[in-house]
Amino acid sequence: MTERIRNICIIAHVDHGKTTLVDFLLRQAGTFAQHQALSDRVMDSMDLERERGITILAKNTSVKVGDTKINIVDTPGHADFGGEVERIMGMVDGALLLIDAAEGPLPQTRFVLQKALAQGLKIILVVNKVDRPDARTEEVVNQAFDLFIDLGATDQQAAFPIIYSCARHGWCTPDFADVPAMVQGELKGSLKPLFDEILREVPPPTVTGDAAGELLVSNLSYSDYIGRLTIGRMTGGSFKKGQKVLRRGIHESGEAHNEYFAITQVCTYDGLKMVEVPELMAGDIGVIAGNETMQIGDTIVASDQQVALPRILVEKPTLGMVFSVNTSPLSGKEGEAIQSRKLRDRLLREVRQNVALRLEETATNDQFRVLGRGELQFAILIEQMRREGFEFMVGKPTVLYRVENGEKLEPMERAVLDMPQASVGDVTSLFQARKGLLSKYDNSELSDRVRLEFDIPTRGLLGIRSRFLTVTRGEGLFSTLLVGYGPHKGDLPHRLVGSLISDRTGDTIEYGLLGLEDRGILFVGPGVPVYEGMIVGEHNKDNDLNVNPCREKKLTNVRAAHAELLVTLSGIRRMSLEQCIEWIDEDEWIEITPKSIRLRKKVLAQNSRSVKRHERIN
Repeated sequence: MTERIRNICIIAHVDHGKTTLVDFLLRQAGTFAQHQALSDRVMDSMDLERERGITILAKNTSVKVGDTKINIVDTPGHADFGGEVERIMGMVDGALLLIDAAEGPLPQTRFVLQKALAQGLKIILVVNKVDRPDARTEEVVNQAFDLFIDLGATDQQAAFPIIYSCARHGWCTPDFADVPAMVQGELKGSLKPLFDEILREVPPPTVTGDAAGELLVSNLSYSDYIGRLTIGRMTGGSFKKGQKVLRRGIHESGEAHNEYFAITQVCTYDGLKMVEVPELMAGDIGVIAGNETMQIGDTIVASDQQVALPRILVEKPTLGMVFSVNTSPLSGKEGEAIQSRKLRDRLLREVRQNVALRLEETATNDQFRVLGRGELQFAILIEQMRREGFEFMVGKPTVLYRVENGEKLEPMERAVLDMPQASVGDVTSLFQARKGLLSKYDNSELSDRVRLEFDIPTRGLLGIRSRFLTVTRGEGLFSTLLVGYGPHKGDLPHRLVGSLISDRTGDTIEYGLLGLEDRGILFVGPGVPVYEGMIVGEHNKDNDLNVNPCREKKLTNVRAAHAELLVTLSGIRRMSLEQCIEWIDEDEWIEITPKSIRLRKKVLAQNSRSVKRHERIN
């Protein structure tokens, strides 16, 4: 039975065409009916994934090629979601390494490939976007080979097959000589060579588990009809509907926890749909319902004679962020003002479904610390909770240090930057100011673009992405990879300016805001509700300034010809969530509601806080 199953994942950097390739694999395998209306990027099911153009959650699908079923897992390409990647590697036996024919292997490609090679997976190299005018296909293939050797690939893994493809037009070829003709449209093609390569190169799943039935939980989902869904690969035996099985897990305290339950439903994937089956067989990736407390990493076994499989391990978090109950005067006006119990339950639910996140209690009852991989991971979680109608507050991300042999260590990352030649000087200055050390300079003679690599502390990357895009006029590519821990690099410049803070509650008035324009940059326009302690702008000096944005123009009986001239605000900086995370200091909160994102001081009363930076930060 396992001879007719193949389990693969797709490894790719952000925007290298992975989700588009899966679209065409599904279409050409006949997964969809002829009359069925299809949207692009069908695997990006979350609204946030479609809006941002990235894959956030690992998702499963399957295609039928002849009498063989190919299970495909679409994995995230961003290192912030590495926990998604690490937990699905044990579900598959092979991987498609998808690389852009112009950009070549990038850090997230390296990150996921390293995990795949360590698992001993069979890799097929797919060079995508060979139709790009700036494609350098042969050079990219050589870079991929160098990457395999650098990551310690075995001789068998380094002898990888190569497929050249154009995912958006749905064709591929194993012969590089055919590429020019296929790009010009002189030769017609399909993805059949890729299907053939998968069937030939990727081995069927090996059954290593007990014949009685065994499954390692790699993912979780939820159905309004049957409750929590457990997703994983059968490592041995089979499970049937109604069968009584044993869940081997752990408590929050770390102690072993065993729980018997009856399977209420068994499903496998058919295309994008889950279909109920009478039995889940060894080697297949499937879904089991019947237990509401299941966690990722647990093992489901058929009898108490079987032991738990090794739990899924992920790299430790490098950043922490405090989530708090909303305590502002506007709490509850635009969403659900949740109490600490509900906030904790929501964060706990996220931690259970995402093994890369951790939750810590703090000394304050209504504040919780979430530990994760990066700013983007936190921004996605915040945006999800916001769309669910919650109101809450978050603080400035802080780096998680280590102390070894009395020395303070901090996480270090490798930033790979691709940019126009003209931007090199400004970008180098930006990264060196953040304690970045230039480790590689790659200038191709065939292009006016340059690739730089910097080793930089994680602290130095906080908020640097938007500045990098500004310096490169939006033409730069930015990606990072955690490389380990190094000695503490000393103080880094963060925000050298203070805040403009409202000194009263009310609605902002244009006349009052006009008087503040010379003081700095405004974040709010007229008619916006404010309260004492709320930040309305950026001061152009290093200290904070309490201001009155609600000041009205006093009316008199005296009239002059010039008095009624229309004067408007020159400009307002609308702060996005990512910009707010970058901007705030340790003594400030970001207030999140379904309708608004506000900045405020932790201490609202102006007579209870200092305006001097060194006093309020330390």
